[in-house]
Amino acid sequence: MRFITLTAAAAALACAFATPALADASGKALVSIYHVAPGQQVGFLKWLDQQDRISAAAGLTKGQLYAHTDGDSWDYVVVYPVTTAAQDDAFDAAGKKMGINTMRGGMELRKYITSHTDTFVRGPMTAAEYLAFVGEK
Repeated sequence: MRFITLTAAAAALACAFATPALADASGKALVSIYHVAPGQQVGFLKWLDQQDRISAAAGLTKGQLYAHTDGDSWDYVVVYPVTTAAQDDAFDAAGKKMGINTMRGGMELRKYITSHTDTFVRGPMTAAEYLAFVGEK
C-alpha cells in the first residue's frame, strides 16, 4: 500500500511540474520572420546582435535565431519571449544607457529588410500537450 501511495504522489508531482511549462509566462512567444534585402545580411545580423545586447543589459531573454538553409524564401526566423510593459521599459532604459535610441529600432531595421512578419504563438509543446490544453485529451 505504501508503494502505491508513493507512486501516486510521484505521478502527481510529475504532472505538477510538467504543466507549468505551458503556463510559464503565459506560454506565448513572438515569432518574427525576416526577408533581408540583398547585400544587407551582415548589417541585419549586426542590428539583431545589438538588440540582443540591449536585452541582456536589461536582464531579458535574447531571441532564438534560426537561419534559412533550404526551402521557403525567408532568411531568418527569431523566436522571442513575449515581454511585459515593464520589460519593454527596461529594454528602452538599457538602450539609453548604451547610447542607443530604441524608439528608432523599427526604422533602423527597415534599412536591412524587404519585409517581415510578427506572429504570436503558444508553445513549445507537443500535439498531445496542445490537445490537453484545448480540452480534447
